[in-house]
Amino acid sequence: MTAQQFGAPAGTRPGRRRPTIKDVAAVAGVSRGTVSRVLNGGTNVSPSAMDAVNRAIERTGYVLNRNARSLVTQRAWSVAFVLAEPQERFFEDPNFSTLLRGCTAELGKHDIPLLLATAGTQEERGRVVRFLGSGHVDGVLLVSTHAGNPLLEELSRGDLPVVACGRPMGHERRVAYVAADDREGARDVVRYLRERGRRRVATITGPLDTPGGVQRLEGYRDVVGSDGPDLVAHGDYTQRSGEEAMRQLLERAPDLDAVFVASDLMALGALTALRRAGRRVPEDVAVAGFDDAPIAVGAEPPLTTVRQPMERISAELVRLLMARIAGEEPSAVILPTELVVRRSA
Repeated sequence: MTAQQFGAPAGTRPGRRRPTIKDVAAVAGVSRGTVSRVLNGGTNVSPSAMDAVNRAIERTGYVLNRNARSLVTQRAWSVAFVLAEPQERFFEDPNFSTLLRGCTAELGKHDIPLLLATAGTQEERGRVVRFLGSGHVDGVLLVSTHAGNPLLEELSRGDLPVVACGRPMGHERRVAYVAADDREGARDVVRYLRERGRRRVATITGPLDTPGGVQRLEGYRDVVGSDGPDLVAHGDYTQRSGEEAMRQLLERAPDLDAVFVASDLMALGALTALRRAGRRVPEDVAVAGFDDAPIAVGAEPPLTTVRQPMERISAELVRLLMARIAGEEPSAVILPTELVVRRSA
């Protein structure tokens, strides 16, 4: 069989048989073993051979037989993206869809599909744990866990590789994770507000059973010191909670002149509450968020915020998970944040 027979993708000619690894090897000019190594992650394959095989796969229209591959390797060749939140949060909070897209793209480089599951209720957690324990996936990317969540406890006890997005509170030694430097990011933005002449800087925290909620509050307190509890209100990362927390802050501390909000979504709610109270942003009250989600640019006024490096977080999540699947010990990556100044502060 010659290379010229593969001038069009599989399926374009009636009755044509499915291309095989042997066909890919012939077109690429490499051995079948080299093609097999490329399909199994590219270990010990030169860049030129990798490129030749990938071009041959595209040219021949070769499609991997995952069932046969799984029988040989004892792997499922898929990964689960598990969001430990109610389903509606996935659609409300843009960070989750950004992470999902990034992780999907990174896993695509390994020819591994990503399965999405939500586990925000006890019933959902039970279904997810049973599914994950049945050998359907090789590993789990766990997103938005709360301290004491039984899902994290159950997964960390098993043999299935798990990597958490954010510090897995109470499981840091057993579970690999990738996180932004929440505390330093909070310090940076609160210091900026103080340097701009703001003296009564309040904060709206995230949930205090999450690493972001705890560490962003700690960063705030590192800068403001012992300012009273009237300048701290709590949210749950939803827009509605940001609006309600801002309303409470204005009642308790009407002289506040700035607020650091622990997420951009909550900051949108804070802006709504300030408008209703007749406060101008930033003239009367400066507002700063955290995340640099796409909604930060579209806010009115556009939000000063702390940028999380979501692309790098996605890449590191996948890198650590592939390492865990390969048998490496759990490790952690903490990535720096960046202050982004816009018109709200």
